[in-house]
Parts: sequence; structure tokens; C-alpha cells
Amino acid sequence: MVVRVAVRAGRAFDSLAESRHSQGEGIRVSNARGGEPRLANGAERQVWTLLNQQLGSGDVLVAGKRVTDHLKDHEVDFVVAIEGAGIVCLEVKGGQVWHDGTNWRQIRRGQEHCIEPVRQARDACYALRSFVESDPRWTQGRLRWDHVVVLPNTELPEGFALADCPRWKVIDRTDLDDIVGKLRRVLLDQELDRPLLTGDGIDQLQVAFGGRGLPQAGVVSRAVENESAADILTEQQSMILGAIQLLNRVEIRGGAGSGKTFLAMEQARRLAREGKRVALVCYSHGLASYLERVTAGWPRNQQPAYVGEFHDLGKTWGAPAGPDETLRNADTARFWEQELPREMASLAADLDDGHRFDAIVVDEAQDFADAWWEPLLGALRDEETGGLYVFTDEGQRVFDRHGSPPVPLVPLVLDHNLRNTRQIGKAFQPLVDHPMRLRGGDGPSVKFVACPADQAMDVGDDHVEWLLEQGWRPEDLALLVTGSRHPEQVERQADGNTSYWDSFWDAEQVFYGHVLGFKGLERRAVVLVVNETGVRDRSRERLYVGLSRARDQLVVCGDPEFIREVGGPELAWQLGI
Repeated sequence: MVVRVAVRAGRAFDSLAESRHSQGEGIRVSNARGGEPRLANGAERQVWTLLNQQLGSGDVLVAGKRVTDHLKDHEVDFVVAIEGAGIVCLEVKGGQVWHDGTNWRQIRRGQEHCIEPVRQARDACYALRSFVESDPRWTQGRLRWDHVVVLPNTELPEGFALADCPRWKVIDRTDLDDIVGKLRRVLLDQELDRPLLTGDGIDQLQVAFGGRGLPQAGVVSRAVENESAADILTEQQSMILGAIQLLNRVEIRGGAGSGKTFLAMEQARRLAREGKRVALVCYSHGLASYLERVTAGWPRNQQPAYVGEFHDLGKTWGAPAGPDETLRNADTARFWEQELPREMASLAADLDDGHRFDAIVVDEAQDFADAWWEPLLGALRDEETGGLYVFTDEGQRVFDRHGSPPVPLVPLVLDHNLRNTRQIGKAFQPLVDHPMRLRGGDGPSVKFVACPADQAMDVGDDHVEWLLEQGWRPEDLALLVTGSRHPEQVERQADGNTSYWDSFWDAEQVFYGHVLGFKGLERRAVVLVVNETGVRDRSRERLYVGLSRARDQLVVCGDPEFIREVGGPELAWQLGI
């Protein structure tokens, strides 16, 4: 319990007081907040009242301060910090107290007890002093500390003295009217040349009493709690896979955050565990990197035979590497979407049985062109009955491809959002083509920052810094763009895609990416930079992908009119535009 008769540190002290009060020590600032301490008996209540009445305008009183060292747990009945003097630890003993020549004695509840008030006061004082002085924020050095025994019901005989307790170390009932004056004299009469306690020292003392390195109710702990709940829900959703175990051709449709990627991996794992040769395939580098990392940690008998990009699967059969995909022109598009699939289909037809698959699982299948399905089906051991499990979200069809498997599939729809907070799920719900039940945890409101498209990148950079200041770590953050790439992404990609996607796993770096390459991936906190200079055919889909990548906190930077034009009035309303 701390009493400060006059507030010295303004709002900073108020925050400290509120913090202590919430922790149960019960801080009270005179003439401001109420809240009396829990005192053990009437003697402590009497001393508490007198100290309150006599302390000066800059002094501090702490009741029932506990401190632990390697010797034992201690409790100081009252810590009194007197500005211009020092710090005194008081041990209060009420009732009948006397000394029999060997020990201090006290009657409590009708029973006589041996007590050690001097040792209690001394040990607790030294333990508390050591704790305060070891605080790295303490800059006052060794000040004047002392310990005193208070006997509010006892009057000491004239000439009282013990070897370890001279008369001036005890306050009896005759001293109560000037208890603070006597404590001040105990400190000032010390012959050791130590500094006096200043207002700054009192402020640092209170900060030290509050502890250090405390776990905070911070953004990361909230996100971890939400993710743990989402993981449980996602695992529960895997019951769907049990329901389709007798089906070999299935399409599972679901919006962002519905757990499709988890189910795709789990289906591949279950099939492999049954002894089947399985391919787990996707389109994008980023998602392939994620799938490869996760599945590599599974037991060997549960790992798919192939995990990675569709095009890289062709390379394992002997297909050419092809041109640089970042050179987006008609020739490269023709190679990747027509020539390579045609070559892969030919190679698949010649595969021996040991290189064929019993089942193929495709994640983010809406990215696939029509021509890509032929080589996949051709790689099955049995094109008629081989397993094909397709996971898709039509709302994330951000590429100009409209492919679909040329075989009938049993459709299942996931209508729960499990991975995003409710606030984020509500924000992008207008872009989902079916109602979704939001089952994620609670988080902060989505923050929209209005700015022109050509300034959105700089504004986004500022908000990355803002999120770091809020307590997010670099590994929790991603800055994603819908238009031109961030310079940091350009620089990292110069070393190749493998090196670039390794940075996604680097705990020391914020990740910089484009929504086109981030489908199927997520981060705890995302800054979405809407920097497209004009509306494109797939602008709505890009916006949907970008808005749904954050699990816990989302900041959107862009032109309000562009958002309204692309996403519609309901999305604008959800973003507070």
C-alpha cells in the first residue's frame, strides 16, 4: 500500500498507482483515490493513521511490502520514504510486548509467544534494499536506509537499551505523536556519509517496487491465445476428412481463414500414413515453401512423396526449367500456361509405376489453369479411381485463369472463419461470396489510413514502425502491397526466390511481399498497402486476399475512393470510410 500526500510525477504516478491498486497492494493517493490497506490488527491501523497524518508533501508510505531473497520470505509492515532523509522499514508489534532479558515476548490471543521484531525488521530492510539497488533503473546509489521497531501499546523504561536495539531504534507509545519526526532523526543522525533521499529517488523507489521485466498484457500474448484457440477449432474441423474417407474425388471450398491449407496438409498426411504415394501440390512459391517446411517435420511414413509447386513437379520428370517468371510477357505466359503443361502431360504418360501417385492433393486450386490438370491426372496410377482432393476459394482467383478439373468432384463448403479475429473477419466479409460464421478470437479494430495510392507505401512503412512500437516483433509482421512491389521485396528477390522466401521464416525481419504471392499464408499483424494506380480486372480479389492475411491486427493504407469503387459501399463501411 502506498500513500503519497502530494502527487509529484503527474500522470506517470497515477498510472503507477492504478497499476498497484489492480495488483492488490492497494495504492492510495491522498485526496484522490480511496482504498485502505488490509492491516493485520488495530496496532497497525493506529500506526497507519498516524503516519498518514504526519508525513510530508513528498513522502511515501507502503504497507505490507513483501520481499523475497535466498534466505526467506520477508514482509515489511510499513516502508516509509521521507524526502530529504531516507527510507525506514518498520516492524509493528501490538498488544503486550516486553523483554525478559533474553527474548522479546508478546501475548497474542491470550497466549505468550517469543518474538524477534528486531531481526524481522533488520532482515526485511536489507532484503528490500538489495532488491531496489539491483534494479537497473535505480541511479541513486546507496542512500540512507534503516529499520525501526514500533510498539504502539508499550512504554519502554527509562534507559532501555539492547546491544542490537538501542532506544532510538524503537518507537513506543510515548513517541507516537511525533513518529515521523523520530524516523527522520534516525536517518539524519546516521554518521555514514550517504546521500539524502530526493524526489527523484522517491520516484525511482516506487518504480522499483513495481517490479521489472514483467509479462505484459501485450499484443503478442493476445495473438498467441487467439491462435491456440484457432488451432483447436481447425483440428476439430479435420473431422470432415473422416467423412470423406470413402470418396476419392472431392472439392473443398472455403473462404479465407477457414482452415483449407491445414485440411489439405492433413489429408495428404493421412493418405501417406495409409501407405499411399501422395503429391501435395500448389502454385505459388510462398505457399510451397510453407508446405515443404511443415511436412518436413512429420514422421517419414506420413510425408507425401512430393510437396511443392506444380511446375517443379514437372522438373522432377525432366521438364525444362523455363524462362524467368518475373518477366511477365506473352512468351513467358505461353510457356508456363501452355507449353510446359503440354510437355508435362507427355512426360506423365511415360512415368513408370514407381513414380506415379495414388492420390494428388491440390491447395489453392483456383490458381490452376485448365491445361495443368491433364498432367496431374496423367500422373495418377489409376486415372479413373486415383484420389484427387482439391481445396479452393473462388474469391481468391487473382490470376487470369479459369481452370477447373475435367472430372466430377463431390463439393463440400467450409463456412466457418477460424483463423482471423472477428474484427478482421467482419472487415472482409463483404468480399466473400457466401456467409461465414466468425469463430475467431477478439482483437483490435481494423485501422484504415486514408492516403493517395502513390503515398501508401510510405504510410505503410510508418505503420510498420508503429506496430513494432506497440510490441509486435519483426517475425509477427508483414507489409503486403496490391500494386508495385516494395523496394525491400525487390532487393530480397534479387538473390533468388529461395533466398527471398527464406526471409519469411527469419525472426529478425519484417516480411515484405505482394498479395499475389502471399495466398495461403498469414501473419499475426499485416500492413496492407493498397497502391494500385487504377482498377484492374482482379483488383477486388487482390483486396480480398490482402485483407484476410492478418490473423490478429490489420492496418490498411490507401485511397478511400479506390476501396469504395473496388470493394463496394459495405466494405467501405466496415473499414470506417
